[in-house]
Amino acid sequence: MSKEVIIVGGEEKIVREDTAKAFRGVYWAMLSLAAFLLIMAVLFFTGIIKLASDGELNTTPANVESNSRP
Repeated sequence: MSKEVIIVGGEEKIVREDTAKAFRGVYWAMLSLAAFLLIMAVLFFTGIIKLASDGELNTTPANVESNSRP
């Protein structure tokens, strides 16, 4: 079976190929989850800031149309 080198705690370890793939898979899954949470936090706080500045998130097209008529 093929061997690969992974770095764990600053130490290089020689492991089987399937173990190395699983290690990298867990690493990328955690990285993807962190990126998702960061994007969601940015969107959430952007909405909170918009809500605090306007008092409302969005107006509906019907409201815009009815307010613009003379």
